[in-house]
Amino acid sequence: MKQLAGAIRIGWVIEYKGKPWTITKAVHIKPGKGGAFMQVEMKEVEAGTKTNERFRTEDTVEKLMVEDKDCQFLFEDSTGLTFMESETFEQFTMPADILGDARPFLTDGMSVKVSYIDGRPISVDLPLQVICEVVETEPVIKGQTVSSSYKPAILDNGIRTTVPPFIGVGDKIVVGTSEANYVERAK
Repeated sequence: MKQLAGAIRIGWVIEYKGKPWTITKAVHIKPGKGGAFMQVEMKEVEAGTKTNERFRTEDTVEKLMVEDKDCQFLFEDSTGLTFMESETFEQFTMPADILGDARPFLTDGMSVKVSYIDGRPISVDLPLQVICEVVETEPVIKGQTVSSSYKPAILDNGIRTTVPPFIGVGDKIVVGTSEANYVERAK
């Protein structure tokens, strides 16, 4: 199925140079001069080799038809990440690097979508947003509610991101899993 390259997301499986590749990182870049593009890190399904590619947002890519199944993440050990299919309760293991930079967002018991090609699991699609707790940041400045400047913060999963000045240590926030960005304060 043809898709615009500007819509590429982590977890997609695309055909590139005649082989299936799993997207492990996708960043939309809009330079000051010239057209916008997607900087994509991807991993070949069969060989496991990685490559970086740059697609113009108006380019099209072939998104492979895969079977998506609801699964639950159970645990990680030396063999990799262990998941369980929600319908059949069948367990399977995938390599720990399958998620790339988004790996810290995967938590025990999390529901995810796993993509299969020919009955073999090949990629994991995390929820678009997760709730994390801020464990380290600069102190809250009283009376500062909205500002265009953000401050650095470290989340409970070790991810570094930026948050608005009114967010303090112990606050729970909603974070986008694709770019590890602050979305809103959790309710």
